[in-house]
Amino acid sequence: MAEIMTLLTLPEVWIALATLIVMEVVLGIDNLIFISILTNKLPVGQRTRARRIGIGLALVLRLGLLGAVAWIVRLTYPVVTVFGEAFSWKDIILLAGGLFLVWKATKEINHKVDPDPEGDMFTGKAVQATFVATIAQILVLDLVFSVDSIITAVGMTPHVPVMVVAVCVAVGVMLLAADPLAAFIEEHPTVVMLALSFLMMIGMTLIAEGLGFHVPKGYVYAAMAFSAAVEALNLLARRAREKRRAAGGAGH
Repeated sequence: MAEIMTLLTLPEVWIALATLIVMEVVLGIDNLIFISILTNKLPVGQRTRARRIGIGLALVLRLGLLGAVAWIVRLTYPVVTVFGEAFSWKDIILLAGGLFLVWKATKEINHKVDPDPEGDMFTGKAVQATFVATIAQILVLDLVFSVDSIITAVGMTPHVPVMVVAVCVAVGVMLLAADPLAAFIEEHPTVVMLALSFLMMIGMTLIAEGLGFHVPKGYVYAAMAFSAAVEALNLLARRAREKRRAAGGAGH
């Protein structure tokens, strides 16, 4: 307790906390987009529960990893060498997660554009099986995003209490934004494709990071922000056309 009170008096701790909260919220966007797309495939009555479970698992994983910071740091040590390149457990986790995201986004895009889909990868003989499969996929990506998130946090501050507060705030923001974001994605089909393209890009970034190529996240998020701004303009233009069309119809 005394240590926490001491930390509260240090300006650099507050600066680190504010910076880390922003970073964790931004990193959580990837996780939230994935959860929204997956849960929108479920029956309406199960979607909110699945989102809360998925985000709750993200919090549990992050806090659990924070409780093993020394182990997390060791994840960056090389454990295997392939063709002269050393890979750590972090690299392997990022590679696996990136490949999963690319595969997942590709399958979803194919399902969206196929005029005669033979069936969705989520559908099953029982609703419960579909729900469990969805949670399982969320858990896999929660683990990947959690490892990336906590390693980033460890690199920004040595104070575990600061990391815990930042993670809790970021997950709280995810929880508040989950239903509105999922509803927005559901109502706008073009936004679904944009979100899937984001997942594809994030997957490729994770693969690049796993292979040792550092991709500045600022570039990735700048591209995502620009694409989102363009899509927002398209939505406004579409809404304006619909209003003019409705006004023209009423005039006749």
